[in-house]
Parts: sequence; structure tokens; C-alpha cells
Amino acid sequence: MTHATANGATALLETLVHSGVELCIANPGTSEMHLVQALDQVPGMRPVLALFEGVCTGAADGYGRMLGKPAATLLHLGPGLANGIANLHNARKAGTPLLNIVGNHPHFHMGVDAPLTSDIDTLARNFSVWSKSCSTSTSLAQDGADAVTATLRANPGAQGQIATLIVGADAAWGETEGPVAPNARPQRPLVDEGHIETVATRMMAGKRIVLLLEQHALNPQALEAASRIGSKTGARLMSSTFPARIDGGPGAVQVERMPYFPEQILESLNGTDLLVLVGAQAPASFFAYQNQPSLLLPPGCALLTLARIEEDAIDALQRLAERLGAQQHDVRRFERVAIPKPQGSLNTRNITQAIAACLPEGAIVATDSGGGNLAYPICQQSAPHSWLSLTGGSIGQGGPVATGAALACPQRPVLALLGDGGAAYTIQCLWTQARENLNVTTVIYANRQYNILNAEYARLGITDPGPAATSLFDIGNPEIDWVAMAASMGVPGAKASTAEELCALLQRSVREPGPFLIQAQY
Repeated sequence: MTHATANGATALLETLVHSGVELCIANPGTSEMHLVQALDQVPGMRPVLALFEGVCTGAADGYGRMLGKPAATLLHLGPGLANGIANLHNARKAGTPLLNIVGNHPHFHMGVDAPLTSDIDTLARNFSVWSKSCSTSTSLAQDGADAVTATLRANPGAQGQIATLIVGADAAWGETEGPVAPNARPQRPLVDEGHIETVATRMMAGKRIVLLLEQHALNPQALEAASRIGSKTGARLMSSTFPARIDGGPGAVQVERMPYFPEQILESLNGTDLLVLVGAQAPASFFAYQNQPSLLLPPGCALLTLARIEEDAIDALQRLAERLGAQQHDVRRFERVAIPKPQGSLNTRNITQAIAACLPEGAIVATDSGGGNLAYPICQQSAPHSWLSLTGGSIGQGGPVATGAALACPQRPVLALLGDGGAAYTIQCLWTQARENLNVTTVIYANRQYNILNAEYARLGITDPGPAATSLFDIGNPEIDWVAMAASMGVPGAKASTAEELCALLQRSVREPGPFLIQAQY
């Protein structure tokens, strides 16, 4: 084999590997060929092909949520990046470390308005906390190191931790002096001691307190301290409706999950005197409704922040526990309960029970549907697991996130719980699962409709939708054969129409290596 002269692309990939980036999930094109060539020169970077950019970005999200470090995507110009934006939106809301490498025309070619020319910078600004498009071959390696640093730095609000490096082909093919050393890893700022004192004083004076925990505050260490604080003060622990990642099941710290609809959230917080935000934002309605508030705080409830999203929530909770004298108080944990296998024709309820009854130890669960999320409470009594939610509401996440989680943690079984509507967005993930022989079990809730839209329509007070509305919620004409589609991509599968069949298939999928799809028909 003849080796190319060291160029910007090779120096970039070597720098990324030295900085801890080991996975590149790619759907490349002509503009990225020098970067593709560099993959053969840099063996520390594992390339994984996906057939659609939304799978690349969603898989990078799942990988980052599980390992706390970025995977790289390799995407083709503006249209390729645009195809991946929906799952980049979810990754931004999750605070996932993620690095996009987007190829572009060489700078001298930009003025001729070639067919694939577009404003990639504007696309990137929608979800990137850091982006750059003016790299040269000599600056590209350092730009890569800076991009990795940006992915590892937590940022205020919902800015997220996504970096996008837009690489002109001339920067990739030009000569360079080689890779650069990694930057120092950024550290979360600590909460001021005086503020810890203020929060402690307010909590000691409060009666009905809720700690709303998100992102860094859902780390197991943070939850241990939060639970001791709850035992000391009587405070309830709560996460948002869709936490990016939470490790649950028997032995894990008990945390309530906020419900979905605004009136349910207000009811769950009713009577709360003090809502303390820890790595979280104030609860807001997922959508706006007539005669419903957007900010969901009950009357008389004060709002107080212990640690902002970018601050060290573990340290803040541990110091608050010390200040409150809560270090020796009990930690409330979920307990294991024997969950019987259900029987009878499938419906949402017994699918939920089947998932919990057959959940393997140490599973990673990725959800994309309302039906899948219904399994969350009962699974807390079933088996230890990690739960990855649909953080940004853009469906088509669950399958790609499950794929990335399996790439990150190949020793753990992964379960993707997908509505048939959301699954249709990014079903190409099955092909990557087969190619990489990933241990992912995909359960399709095949009710042949956008069920959440039926619920939302009913909330308008319309109980008898007309034919036009009904046609837009119905995805059963023609009916999708998910098992046949999976087989065409190299993934075996089977249909279940009873709870007994579903349980048998779930157990089979765990025993057999590689991916498997179950069409739960109801």
C-alpha cells in the first residue's frame, strides 16, 4: 500500500484520536474523500457507515450519552448536515458531547455556486455551541483539538455541547506539520459557598420542597447526595419528563419522573412551596395550549437554583448535604419486585408489563414513543438499566440512539422501544446494526397510527375527527411489514400479537447475539 503525504485530514484525525475521539459515524461524499483516506492512515479511529445522516447524528448522541465523550460524525456538505439536524436537536437538548465534521468545497470553488453549495454555517448555528469553517491545512489539527474541547465543556441553558467543524477540501488535502497535542479537559465551575448556605437556609425553612434534577445532577453520585437531602428535609426528587440519561432499576436512587401534559405537571407539583433547580431549567409545557400557562409553577411556589446546567451539580449537592447535616441520612432506593409475564392479546398495557418482566440485567433502553415511555415506571422494579429518553421531541431518535449506545457499550444488551411512526423516520439504523453485529433488540409498537396526535386532537375537544384529520393520523394504509423490512437489511425478526409471544421473542433476542426486531402488532 502506498501512503499519502501527511495532509490536513490525517493531522486532524490523529489529533482527534489523541484527544479521545475513537469513533467516526459516517455518510461521506466527494468532498470528504481525503478524510476518508485518512481513516486508513489513523488506525485508532473506528469508522462506522450509516445509510442516512439522521442515523449518524442519533448514533453519535447515544454514544456520547453512554460514555460522556464525543463520537465524530462525517457528513457531506450542507444537505448531509441538514439530513442530520433533527437528531442534533435532540442531542443539543440532551447536553451530549458530539463533534460534527462536515465536508465543504475548497474555498476557491465557493464563488461559482456549484449545485451543492450552501450556507453550512447558518445550518450549524441552530445546534452548535462552537463551529468553524475557515480552517486551513495548517490550522485544521488545532481546530480539531479546540472542537473536542468545546464538546466537553458544559454550557448555560440549552446551548448543548455540540461542535461542528466545517472542513473545506483544500484544508483537508493541503500539507501540514502534523497533529497537535490535546487541550486540557475543561472543568465545571463550582457553586459559590455563600450560595450553598443560602439554599440550605431556604430549604430548612421550607415545608414542601421539590428538587428538580437534570443532566449532571442525574449522575449516580449526585443522586446519592440528593436522596440524603430528601431524607433530611422531606424534599421530593424529580427529573424532567424526558431525561437524557438516568440509571435506574433495583438498587438505584428513587427519583420521580415529571409527567407529560401541563395539567399533570401542575397537579404533581401542587402544594409545593419551593422548587430547587439542580442542573435543570424551570418546567415548561411541551407545547402551548389555550388557557394553559407556559411556565408550570403552582401558585405560591418559589423558584431557586442550586446549580446551573454548566456547574458541578455533584459537588453542589454533596456540599449542601454536608451543610444540612444529611450525610448519614438514608438513601431511598428502588426495590426489586417480581413482575409476572402478562397474557392475552397485545395492548399498550401488557406490552409494558412484558418489557419489564423480560428486561435483561444491565440493559440500555432507548425510547422514541409514548408507548415505550410508559414502561419506565414499572421497569424501576425490574432490573438495573440505563434509560435514554427523547430529549428534544424530534421523533426518529430511538433506533439511532440505541445503535450508538450499542457501539459504546457492546457488552450490554440494548432495547429500542419505537412507535411505528417514529421508526419510519430512521429505520436505516437496522442496516448499521446488522453490519456491526450490534446487540440491539428493536420493539416496534405497531398500532398503525400516530397515536399521540389522536390524543392531542382530542384535547381540542374534538371527539369525532373527520376524514381529512383521520387520514393524517393513520399509517396503516398501506400497512408496513416491519419484519420483512428488517430482513431486507440483514436483521432477523418476528411478529407478536399476544403477550406470550412477545415475552418469548424478548427472551430469545437476548439469548441470540446480534440485532433482532419484534413487531408488536395491536
